[in-house]
Amino acid sequence: MEISATRLGAGPPLVLVHGLGGSWRSWQPVLPALAAERSVVAVDLPGFAGDSPPLPRPTFAALTEAVGKWLVDQDLAQAPLVGSSLGARMVLELARRGLGRGGVALDPGGFWTDREARVFRASIAASMVLVRRIRPALPALLANPAGRTALLLQFSARPWALDGELVRRELEGYVASPSFDEVLDDLALGPRQQAAPAGTLSGPVTIGWGRRDRVTLARQAERAVRAFPDADLHWFDRSGHFPQWDEPAATVSLILDRTAR
Repeated sequence: MEISATRLGAGPPLVLVHGLGGSWRSWQPVLPALAAERSVVAVDLPGFAGDSPPLPRPTFAALTEAVGKWLVDQDLAQAPLVGSSLGARMVLELARRGLGRGGVALDPGGFWTDREARVFRASIAASMVLVRRIRPALPALLANPAGRTALLLQFSARPWALDGELVRRELEGYVASPSFDEVLDDLALGPRQQAAPAGTLSGPVTIGWGRRDRVTLARQAERAVRAFPDADLHWFDRSGHFPQWDEPAATVSLILDRTAR
């Protein structure tokens, strides 16, 4: 399986795994600070906005299997892993399987109730219908704080303050992702995240959660910690679904601290 990755910095390795529809560029607000301390390997998951080609049957399980094999092939199976959203759930699943020397999972999916999963799927799908329809106007809309607020309130606690170019690339990447819809359906309709009993994780894991997350709701954090009792829980008080966007300095501090163990 061909998986593309962007490598920056020097030092101990640190693998970053983005969320649904994203690419390595999803991490840009925190990349310079992380690369100053670590050898960062930012993965492009297959079938999304990066350069990795799609899988024949894209599901969470298939994506996780592909990344796990790639980590072994790249001699990164014992590197700490950091994930966001879909990538955060992947970090937890890989840790459950014994891959990665622990890591940080930021606002992972997979801990919703059936009703929450239906709302998640419907809201993201509706947002994508809108974004695809207005794609030609995205640069102008996202250059304006009011436009960013209207389009990104689901994802960010402070969308008006985000960099317009960052979020333009992100949303246009969602539109261009060949596997977006299939993986969205699988996340919502497929199996929930399996638990990792106490004493079974491959290394220390921290679950980070934005208190203002409107995608994976903050109440799901309690379920995640019950499923992963050895994990620490860290709250980002001023963040939505992407702490690396809303609180980049705090995100960098958490990642560097928790992956230095």
